[in-house]
Amino acid sequence: MESDTAPRIPRHIAIVMDGNGRWAERRHRPRSFGHREGQKAVRAAVEFCRRRGVEALTLFAFSSENWKRPDEEVGALMQLFLKALDREVDELHANGVRIAFVGDLSAFTPELAARMRAAMTRTAGNAALHLNIAVNYGGRWDIAQAARAMAEAAVRGELDTGAIDETMLARHICLADQPPVDLFIRTGGETRVSNFLLWQIAYAELYFTDALWPDVDTVALDAALAEYARRERRYGLTSAQVRAAS
Repeated sequence: MESDTAPRIPRHIAIVMDGNGRWAERRHRPRSFGHREGQKAVRAAVEFCRRRGVEALTLFAFSSENWKRPDEEVGALMQLFLKALDREVDELHANGVRIAFVGDLSAFTPELAARMRAAMTRTAGNAALHLNIAVNYGGRWDIAQAARAMAEAAVRGELDTGAIDETMLARHICLADQPPVDLFIRTGGETRVSNFLLWQIAYAELYFTDALWPDVDTVALDAALAEYARRERRYGLTSAQVRAAS
């Protein structure tokens, strides 16, 4: 359990970056303008986590449900992904950031999928921060693809179905090589998880803020960490048991 004297820094932070479109609309600008401004907040969050010693940062960039948005907005988002890959990968690599794109990449154009894979390959040896970008991702899809992988192994005779348990399933879930999510942040004033990392946030502390994503800066992230530090993480124990283990 966590010690009272240990730094209360989450090892893994996950963020639903909500509010780009509304931020732009309030300024009478197209929604794509808000998404571009949101990229500045992404850079600030990455640098914040790297400096604070956070091990992993997972950002919900594009959900499997986002394909339902207007074609114009989806197209603009795809172009932003391409430009961001061209512009940001060099700096992230120089700062020791490992990039991973999490989700079903088969839905993207071959050009974009190839660039994503190239960025992952190039930064695979970095360890300063694991930056996971969830694209065409859904928590239910994640659990389903883990179940499918185990079912296929069972059909091949490589897995005894009687041995399947939570531990085994967890090995097939996305981000299995990283710490569980400690702190889940959602911006934009909504208070739901929206099918994001359903398995990984089972014991995460949930933090919701009204701030729209382009307005999230170091001050806003420090407020989230301060709230996290005040939480008592019991994992099913009583408060007395937690204090005794500290």
